[in-house]
Amino acid sequence: MTFFWVAIGYLVVLMTISFTKSFLVKGQEDFMVAGRKVSSLRLVGTLLCTWIGSGSLLAGAGLAARVGFGALWMAAGAWIAIAIIIFLAAKVRHIAKYTLPDILELRYNKWARILGTIVIIIAYTTIAGYQFRAGGFVLDLVAGIPEWQGVLLTAGFMIIFTAFAGMMSIVAVDIINGALITLAVIIAVPVVFINIGGAEHLVATLDSSHFQLFGDNNFFWAMGIFLPPFFLLLGDSNIYSRFFSARNEKAAKKAVVGWVVGTIIVETALASLAIFAFSHFNALPESSDLFLSEGESERIILHTARYSVEVGLPLIGGLLLLCASMAIIVSTGNSFLLTPSSNVTRDIYQRFINPNASMKFLVTFQRIIILLLGLLAYLLLTQFETILAMALTAYTMIGAGLTPALLATFLWRRVTVPGGIASIATGMGVTLLITITNSILVHFTGEPLITEEYIILPAATCSILVLIIVSLSTPPDPKEKWEKFYATDVSLKEALEETKENTQ
Repeated sequence: MTFFWVAIGYLVVLMTISFTKSFLVKGQEDFMVAGRKVSSLRLVGTLLCTWIGSGSLLAGAGLAARVGFGALWMAAGAWIAIAIIIFLAAKVRHIAKYTLPDILELRYNKWARILGTIVIIIAYTTIAGYQFRAGGFVLDLVAGIPEWQGVLLTAGFMIIFTAFAGMMSIVAVDIINGALITLAVIIAVPVVFINIGGAEHLVATLDSSHFQLFGDNNFFWAMGIFLPPFFLLLGDSNIYSRFFSARNEKAAKKAVVGWVVGTIIVETALASLAIFAFSHFNALPESSDLFLSEGESERIILHTARYSVEVGLPLIGGLLLLCASMAIIVSTGNSFLLTPSSNVTRDIYQRFINPNASMKFLVTFQRIIILLLGLLAYLLLTQFETILAMALTAYTMIGAGLTPALLATFLWRRVTVPGGIASIATGMGVTLLITITNSILVHFTGEPLITEEYIILPAATCSILVLIIVSLSTPPDPKEKWEKFYATDVSLKEALEETKENTQ
């Protein structure tokens, strides 16, 4: 029961911090963007923890265990995207809004805000849902709690934690979580590699495709797993909300540099640890209680934490890895509940229903929405068989639905209002159409139209083509519509002037 009580103790510490921070929340700016006072170091921690979630801990690690180092194509999509974001961070902070749909309305119109909000709600509640499942995996492993009960307990914890203090609590604990995650995997990788027998053991137990560029697949497969995280990160509302929280433009840009370095280290370490540990546990006799099949590969990091002594990792190392896993799950789940709740509160309720609502009421309203979105996330969880399927579908929804139109606001002056709106609607529509079609076909024939690894290819292509064709087929927008996204010396007052009446 040592693992169970350590996990519970760690969660109690996180909850205590969140509860304490709740007394500092005075209004919407504190709850949504932590009062816009976050330093570069704290921003690095929260950016790292936001991205390194169950998609990396379970889906990415499971994929690495099955196909080898070729799985790093999925992680590389994030690395390249973050490198590009370095050039956008200061601009985004300069706009100083609350949500990504704020930016969409500022550049396009209210329909872009509404469509963007719908995309975020669908995708982010899906991502929150598989954090719940990951928590269920942990509780089943360390305490024998049935997985469905563990999912409910995890969901309850994340909902309460997020509702207490919003972004203030998330930023406060993520600097701890980020350090813990990095320390745990950096220690575990070399220790496990040496104790399982090093390269000789890997060659003897793994197929040669595990060491090839594309694994046992091809370039199109690599792009199928590279593009979803690439497009997701470029349009990730969580990331933009962190930039809005930064102390200033310089702090935002500086934090992204630290973030890309940390992400490369942690994701490479997680994939390596998954491959090393799986080569050991999968090579055990199937009659062994520690044997792990390919069908269970998404649990490999958690399995390694629980049975750390088996791969030469001391008990303290296993406990550290367990806490790091909990940190990954909780920090990401919180972020993906907070962001869509902010969108519903600000981009729907405050913008269209009750623009004169008090700050105190809006915080209470958002806490209620966090609860409702948590329930929706649980329902979405039941519609997918694997965490990888959930991750790639959610990534595609954002990547095809939001990213092209969002990037165009900063990178292409010729984009027009109709072009941006049509792009969002097309990306979202194609992703939903293929996902629903897949569900129907799997039910009746057992085979999908397109597997999750490839949905991004038609969805993003259609979204980008529509953006370009419609924009070039419609009159250019007036200069005042786009200049604020390019002029680095524009004042905050000028940047907000266009939507001032709608957001007050």
